[in-house]
Amino acid sequence: MSHDEKTLQIISNETKDAITQFDIVTPSIYASLFSEQAKKHDAEIEDEAALSANIIQAQCSSLQELQKETSKNAKELSEHTSKAISAIESKDTDSLKQVLQETKALRLEIEKLKESIYKDELTHAYNRKWFHDNYINEHDNTLKNEGTIVIIDLNYFKEINDTFGHIIGDKVLIFITNQLKKVSKNVIRYGGDEFILLFPHQNVEQITKIMHELRESILTKKLKAHNDEFRVSFSYGLNTFTQGNELSKVVEEADKSMYEDKLNIKKRVQGIYP
Repeated sequence: MSHDEKTLQIISNETKDAITQFDIVTPSIYASLFSEQAKKHDAEIEDEAALSANIIQAQCSSLQELQKETSKNAKELSEHTSKAISAIESKDTDSLKQVLQETKALRLEIEKLKESIYKDELTHAYNRKWFHDNYINEHDNTLKNEGTIVIIDLNYFKEINDTFGHIIGDKVLIFITNQLKKVSKNVIRYGGDEFILLFPHQNVEQITKIMHELRESILTKKLKAHNDEFRVSFSYGLNTFTQGNELSKVVEEADKSMYEDKLNIKKRVQGIYP
């Protein structure tokens, strides 16, 4: 993915988040919100038409490949089912063993396919689609169950990219993902340098303690880029939710908490250098 594509991805995700406050969105509203987010990143996209064409072509190719894999797996599953029925009817144990082996292999292929759909390509954290398919009721955008959501936003990430380049920035995102996986199995890259953690319980005191200790641990680590050393920190905010809560309201409250935390942590952690 090129630098322009990465910038567009970040701006697009931020625009999608901003759109949630509107009941109706027109092209001009979207354009205005997109322009506002682009200004925050000082974005100047070169040859937008060619870049858009490349993105559409890549997306279509990806969807075609996904459709092909899904069709192949469905066909194999149908064949294995027919073999199993035939083997059961004829009491052919050898055939049943063969079907079992083939079905296990197919299950592995299906798991790989699910991973390609639900995992972020760079960090291997879950992506937005996984979050929405597993936690959100599509018809009304409410949550399916209860728990606690933690929204995480990296501090000074733009400074890291501007100082050391996007390759180092990508490595920082991978590093942060691996650190977050130490405290939660449900780590979602929600956009750019923003992550979500999901906990199945509502013990706010315990989760706050976990997040504080993780951040302090990360702050003690010195990361290297070329001949320089730098550090990474993040801000976080959390909110509990119950079944039927609106996603937008839950995220909004967690966002408010995160920005309050960002104001406080930046008083202590001023920049990327130890």
